[in-house]
Amino acid sequence: MKPRINRVLVPSLLFLALLVVSFNAWLAFRSIKVLLDDEELVQHTWQVINQVEGIMSSAKDAETGSRGFLISGDDAYLEPYSSALKELPEEIKTFQSLTSDNPVQQARIVEMRAVLDQRLALLQQGINLRRSGRTDSLHAMVVTGTGQVQMNHLRRLADESEAGERKLLATRIAEAKMSGQRTRGTLGLAASLDFLLIVLMFRYFNIERGMRLAAEDNAERLAIARAEAEAYAAQVEKLNATLEERVQQRTAELETTNRELEAFSYSVSHDLRAPLRTIDGFSLALEEDYISAVDAVGRDYIKRVRGAVQRMGELIDALLELSRITRAAITREHFDLSQLARTVAGELQEQNRDREIVFKIQDHMEAEADPKLLRVALENLMGNAVKFSAKVAHAVIEFGWDGEQGAWFIRDNGAGFDMYYAEKLFNAFNRLHGDKDFKGSGIGLATVARVIRRHHGRIWADSIVDRGATFWFTLG
Repeated sequence: MKPRINRVLVPSLLFLALLVVSFNAWLAFRSIKVLLDDEELVQHTWQVINQVEGIMSSAKDAETGSRGFLISGDDAYLEPYSSALKELPEEIKTFQSLTSDNPVQQARIVEMRAVLDQRLALLQQGINLRRSGRTDSLHAMVVTGTGQVQMNHLRRLADESEAGERKLLATRIAEAKMSGQRTRGTLGLAASLDFLLIVLMFRYFNIERGMRLAAEDNAERLAIARAEAEAYAAQVEKLNATLEERVQQRTAELETTNRELEAFSYSVSHDLRAPLRTIDGFSLALEEDYISAVDAVGRDYIKRVRGAVQRMGELIDALLELSRITRAAITREHFDLSQLARTVAGELQEQNRDREIVFKIQDHMEAEADPKLLRVALENLMGNAVKFSAKVAHAVIEFGWDGEQGAWFIRDNGAGFDMYYAEKLFNAFNRLHGDKDFKGSGIGLATVARVIRRHHGRIWADSIVDRGATFWFTLG
């Protein structure tokens, strides 16, 4: 009996399951159809609303085009008006077709068409008056306000039509939303369990995959880090093995360079001076013993030879000074920079007793530098200030601290220079003034720049021709 019951029960249950599945499928399809119908009604309502707005837009275009023509008299402004005349009948017809099932809207359409006809006729009348030049009649027609009344009437009809459709739209949207909820509920109930199972399995496999990728990535990074560490270790060992050798090599190169500089200095001070002394001695003998044997041109030649020899001697002394500063060791100490500047200023005033020179030196300036090298720099900078202010009746030379620039400065009221050539100031043998105007070797500012750079500082200048110059410098 039991097998017989099972043979009946199992097919019955299967049949019942089939009925349930079929009913669910029918219910789902029916819900989808209802949802589609409701959405179609919603789209239809939106189409009606858009059609109302299109009619009002065309009416506004007609009025805007007509108004532009009435103001300017230019036919180009009538293009929107002409387009509206062609489009409005079709738009009204489409609106009437879309609302054929709505008696209220059909009644409004009749009234809207009548108002539009009146408004367009009034606009055409205004255009005709403007074309005929009857501005008084046109002004009188505008002042009556009939056009505004017609447009307000048309707007009221459009607003009422749109309000009715929006009310209908809200009802249909609510019905579509309910249909959507029913459809989603029907379909979601059957799919939720399967979806949950899929999510759980996906999460499990995703975790497994993430752990495997993380392990592979960590292993790869570890291998790369190990290889880099081994490479760095090998490089460090190689550098350590050659470090002492490279230090010895660099030391030997520096010693060789210093010896070459010393040999150069010796050659300049002895080998170059010997022929200069010879030339100077013989030219002096000519000047003293044979001056009467030559004419004025010859005496001028002898004078030029002696001047060139003396200038060459000054250049040699300047080169030796530049070389000595390059090789001299830096010994920084704290000292009174104001006092050092006053000492240099006193010597310059002693050398130029015939001139009126005023030095303005700021008090209580202190520096951390090599005082001997800095004295050389101040002698050159302040000496240049004295030299290039030689053509000024009352020379004023200032030395102080510029807080805005964060540097010391030396300023004069002398000849100045053209800033176009400022980059050449601190190069040896580059002079911005002719030797006839101001004597010099062209090495003084190069020497100053070398002193400042050896202190890890910087130097720069600013000037205006015939308005003086200012030099700033720092000491690192």
